[in-house]
Amino acid sequence: MFAIVLALTACASLPPPTTELATAQQAVARAGDADADQYAADELSQARRALEMAQTAMAQGREDDARSLAVQAAAVADLAHARSRKAVADTELAQRRAEISQLKARLGMEDGQ
Repeated sequence: MFAIVLALTACASLPPPTTELATAQQAVARAGDADADQYAADELSQARRALEMAQTAMAQGREDDARSLAVQAAAVADLAHARSRKAVADTELAQRRAEISQLKARLGMEDGQ
């Protein structure tokens, strides 16, 4: 009876969180590529710390902790990526609005002449 329970428990266990770790690494890299160091530095730093902790947990055989930390790292990195992209978009929008204002001012000056 004990052998059956042991066998069922072994079958029910989750595989190592290698996919979660890879996803977290990609998310952190994607955030870094989106200039999150400049626009979402706190979130990116938090994601990097969580990823490091996940890798350490994995190396120590604490797979459940590694999985949880990797998922957290990916989520925070995705947030950093989104905030960074928003900041870049906001900056570009402000530049375009300034260009439009300048063009309107020039057109207004030309109309008066």
